[in-house]
Amino acid sequence: MTETNELPVTVVQDRTLRVKIIDACGLACTFCHNEGTPVTTDNLGREAARFTGTPGRSGRVSIYLATNGARFLPERIKADTDFALALAAVRGSLPTSEVHFTGGEPTLHPELPELVRIARRVGMTVGLTSNGENGAAVLPDCAAAGLDRINLSVFGTTPEELAAVQAPRLASPTLATRKLDALAATIDTASRHGVKVSANIVIPDHDHVARVLRVIEEHGRAVTVRMLVNLEDDGTSLAAMREVVGRLGAVPVRRVVTAGASDQRIRYRLPDGRTLYAKSIRPVRLPDACAGCRFDEEGNCQEGYYGVRMYRARNGPFMVGVCIQRMDLCLSLGEFVMSRRCAEVRDFRVEETARLTALYAPASLAR
Repeated sequence: MTETNELPVTVVQDRTLRVKIIDACGLACTFCHNEGTPVTTDNLGREAARFTGTPGRSGRVSIYLATNGARFLPERIKADTDFALALAAVRGSLPTSEVHFTGGEPTLHPELPELVRIARRVGMTVGLTSNGENGAAVLPDCAAAGLDRINLSVFGTTPEELAAVQAPRLASPTLATRKLDALAATIDTASRHGVKVSANIVIPDHDHVARVLRVIEEHGRAVTVRMLVNLEDDGTSLAAMREVVGRLGAVPVRRVVTAGASDQRIRYRLPDGRTLYAKSIRPVRLPDACAGCRFDEEGNCQEGYYGVRMYRARNGPFMVGVCIQRMDLCLSLGEFVMSRRCAEVRDFRVEETARLTALYAPASLAR
């Protein structure tokens, strides 16, 4: 954003591993990328060449599947020795201090507290991204196991708003009301058990400004609100963010840049002292893995290089990927830790940390 060019900058090196622990989800959002993988329940028995990302019986989508070359179905990761060894293998080959659980919907995983416990034993902090539909039931045990934070995806503040972004079979205001009540209960439960809570809300254009302002008003005292730029932004998303900031009288205080990944955010201070973040995507590419990518050449690369993701293939090995639009780049865990790609990610993190720290010094506060 233009008013942030002279802000002090914090450079943070990416040390996060995103792990898709479950594919099941109780929502059917029309914009879901599903971490790049097919919806398992709609693709059982199909060969990889016939995987579809269009709604099946579940009503769910995987928006990049038609072009991303995904070759495996994801299955639920078990809380067992194999998972502990997989985390240790990644951490041993690629400095990693945080594991972030995704899905599907992580709070539907029946062993979620034990997965948290395993990750903590391996020496990682643990976060998860959730729509909040089952958080009240599982977060007390997750907090006891060591869960550090939960990022809640907020798709609406009214039943009508939430229903509007669901597949037809789930586009019910009654169901949406139950989901919103569950989200509120998750926020309350997380806060009471010492789990840090943030609310992530995508702001595509001006029409969503009022929705974001309601989220900040309704939940902003219990959670830290993070506005996310639409991945298909043509400028309208950033303009809408500026409108929210202006209407709130928020003051930018710091820019936080993740070295070695495309994430960046501006931290704002609201007049009452609360914090608001505006998150956007930097045009980051891996030097070798992204070279010559047709999505980049066509201007359709939406997430850039966002970080490393791990999956469990159905009836197969753990898989590691670096792009949800290029799932053909996924390697088995054994291949990845011995590969040039792993070394490329490791070197890129170090090199970009040094470059960005030098660029923003002495304003940077690198760590």
